Amino acid sequence: MSDYQARISGPLMDRIDIRIDVPAVSAADLIRPMATEASADVARSVARAREIQQGRFESTGAKGIGTNARCSTAMIEKMAEPDASGLQLLRDAAEKMKFSARGYHRVLKVARTLADLDGKPTVGRMHLAEAISYRIAGEGLTAA
Repeated sequence: MSDYQARISGPLMDRIDIRIDVPAVSAADLIRPMATEASADVARSVARAREIQQGRFESTGAKGIGTNARCSTAMIEKMAEPDASGLQLLRDAAEKMKFSARGYHRVLKVARTLADLDGKPTVGRMHLAEAISYRIAGEGLTAA
């Protein structure tokens, strides 16, 4: 993956919200598949999170915005304001990993979406840690 990432410019990589490494499927994986969530359950969870997001944007009078990915940076800073421990993690990660302003806001958007999937009104440290881990996957770094 790093060979491909090296060919992509930094500003373009900055626009990719979630980066994960997907290992090759082994024969053991095919023989003994692990238990997974059913597609219908995942679809329900995503639909519920989208309803939460649409309701949030409608309540603020934001027209034409239905998802966290589509909202402005000023709006996501208000809607994804993390709890105290999450804010400290975000500050530390942004400084250590040198997030651009775009990268910082994209982490907030992903973290807000993860909190919505959990049905949580506040973005917590665990949501930010997961969002940061998706941001840095494939770079040889791990989230703090």
